[in-house]
Amino acid sequence: MSGAAAARVLPKAVTFVTGNAKKLEEVRAILGSSIPFQSLKLDLPELQGEPEDISKEKARMAASQVNGPVLVEDTCLCFNALKGLPGPYIKWFLEKIGHDGLNNLLKAYEDKSAYAMCIFSLALGPEEEPITFVGKTPVRCCFEFTSQGKIVPARGPTDFGWDPVFQPDGFEQTYAEMPKSEKNQISHRGRALALVKEHFASSNYTIQSDGLA
Repeated sequence: MSGAAAARVLPKAVTFVTGNAKKLEEVRAILGSSIPFQSLKLDLPELQGEPEDISKEKARMAASQVNGPVLVEDTCLCFNALKGLPGPYIKWFLEKIGHDGLNNLLKAYEDKSAYAMCIFSLALGPEEEPITFVGKTPVRCCFEFTSQGKIVPARGPTDFGWDPVFQPDGFEQTYAEMPKSEKNQISHRGRALALVKEHFASSNYTIQSDGLA
């Protein structure tokens, strides 16, 4: 059978689940008007496990609460000397020990290298099981990208997570020191969202007019 696939009608605009104003600002800057979405803070449990499993489960729970399509993000900061830790628990490490503490975790190691990983999971509805696609052309629901770099003493504004201590390879500035436009072009979040945009551009989705926010 030939011809284009039938359009998938979504009942409402995609809900991006976050309560972080800085993260929302970056996502809006990167996505622009390419994907109709609204933001919402939900109280989702902090899960343990592998990053992809965490992301999938959060998407499943969020879609059930929203009763519609959702996009959730999980970000990891992984120290190679610590076999990938703090990983998905970086938020809690940062809250407890701060930027200096993150540096102190690597004080005994010569290897200061790290990588930042961003996973976006898309669930099209509460009855839809999120599927994970890693490092491949996105088809549906979860996209991953990593940024390589190293951990350095904090430099730049300290109002957005661990950006001040992560210096990406090939650059002299930390994420916090970079102009936003430059960071968004090279960051783990920017690259992952580029895959999300590509997925929506290539998928035959339409949104009911009364579901646009």
